[in-house]
Amino acid sequence: MPKNITIFTTNTCAYCVQVKKWLGAKGMTYEEVNLDQHPERQAEALEISGAYTVPVTVVTQQDDSKEVIVGFNLAKLAPAVAS
Repeated sequence: MPKNITIFTTNTCAYCVQVKKWLGAKGMTYEEVNLDQHPERQAEALEISGAYTVPVTVVTQQDDSKEVIVGFNLAKLAPAVAS
């Protein structure tokens, strides 16, 4: 079970909604960082992901290792939250 899940989103991102819905359906809690409301954190999202796109989902495991998933990518997201 992940220790922490953070999702970087924007107001107009349809894939962000999908990631949040999917995690919610799995009973997962997460912190949402809306970059439209917190533009000062855009550099953080870029540094973490290397991408100018959202969603950026950061799954932190119990051992503090992090997996970064860009977009709505269930092939990467599902195993990351299952660990």
